[in-house]
Formats: sequence, C-alpha cells, structure tokens
Amino acid sequence: MILRDRVAIVTGAGSGIGRAGAQTMAREGAHVVVADINLANAEETVELIAEAGGSAESLVVDVTDDRALQTGIADTAARLGRIDILHNHAGAQVSGNLEQVAIDGFDKSWSLNVRAHFMAARFVMPIMKEAGKGVILNTSSSSGVLYDREMIAYTTTKHAVIAMTRQMAGDYAKFGVRVNALCPGWVDTPFNEPFIAQMGGRDAIESYIAEKVPLRRWADVSEIAEPILFLVSDRSSYMTGQILVVDGGETVV
Repeated sequence: MILRDRVAIVTGAGSGIGRAGAQTMAREGAHVVVADINLANAEETVELIAEAGGSAESLVVDVTDDRALQTGIADTAARLGRIDILHNHAGAQVSGNLEQVAIDGFDKSWSLNVRAHFMAARFVMPIMKEAGKGVILNTSSSSGVLYDREMIAYTTTKHAVIAMTRQMAGDYAKFGVRVNALCPGWVDTPFNEPFIAQMGGRDAIESYIAEKVPLRRWADVSEIAEPILFLVSDRSSYMTGQILVVDGGETVV
C-alpha cells in the first residue's frame, strides 16, 4: 500500500470525486480525514471506508469559515502527529454570464473554490515545512483550461486555482512540499446540475458531451480517483507545479 501510515485531509469528501479520492487513499493505507459540511455525507464516506477495511474519521467543517477550518486542521495535527496530504476539493458551480450571475453567487464561488483552498494550504504548510515533506492537491477543472459559456464565476475561480497552485509550488518546493492541481472534465455527479440546467436538461448535456468529448462519454468517479492517487503519492515524487487534465480529450479538440 503506497500511502501506508500517512494522514490525508480531503475537503468535500462527503460525495462525488472527493469521496472516491478519499476511498482510494484509504485503500492504499492512508488514514483519511473526511472533511465535509454535511455530517451525514461525511459519516457515510467514513462507513464505506471502514467497510472496505480502511481507516477514516469525519471532520464536519465549513471550509469558508477560517476559524473552524484552522481549528479542524490544528486538532487533526495535534491528535495524529502529522498531516502528509491535503486535497482541497470542496467547491461549487455557479451559473450565469457577466450580467446574469448573482453577485453573492460569484462571491460564494470565489470563497469556496479559491479562498478556502488558499486558507487550508496556509494552515497545513507550517506542519509540512516542519516535517520537510508534504503534498497539496488543489482541484481545478477542465474549465480552468478551457472556458465554459455563461459560467463566468466558475471558470474565473478554476483558472485562479491553477495560478495559485503554480505559485505555491514554486515558493515551497525548497521545503519538500509538492503542490499540483487536478483538472477533471465531465464526471457524472450531482455537482454538474447547475450547468446541466443551464444547458437545457439531461438530453442536451448528453449531446454536448458526445460532440465535444473525443471519448464521447462521461467519466466515472473511479477514473478520477486513480489520478488523484498518483498526484498525492510518491508515484509523482518529482512532479510539482503541474496541472493534470483528465477530461476524455476535450481540451485537445
């Protein structure tokens, strides 16, 4: 098991890609702190990991609450003695173009998709620096490489995550801390409901994917979990400041 005895915090791990990534890390020996704003979802992820023979615990936290986030990370480090991996995954889609998007929606998107990643990384960095090693993985999106029509809040934040990732990586490589970003494409989870609604429903999005994605299908969460494992493990030990796009080929069309 390639993550044996490591401690990982995964935000947004109560469902979807976050859950799949947490399960995969636990399968490979990590003790996973399942951080999510929803207690029931977090506990379900923990139960699934335990049923598979893995080790996990829940951390109910609103990642946009600086004090709660800092306390949760500090308590985890104090109890477990280390934090080896931080996967910043919690995020939100907010639809609308420049004139349509709700201002509070834009602010929410920025706070959750960018600022919370920044703050969580800020809180774990002293712990990783002291250890002389650590891995931070930020979730961006194929929308951080491309541009989704009429999704200005989402694309703006996901581009920002890539810039922030590269800046962090350059600043902290000398301390043995690696920072990379994951850019998933179309993954069939409820997370996509705002864009699906904007596109006109399920039939419309299926047609869109068949036309725009060379593999002509959605990804399953398991197909994103394996790249996550690669990025947070020693399999990518000489990789930092990089952006891994897992999108069925959409960005090369």
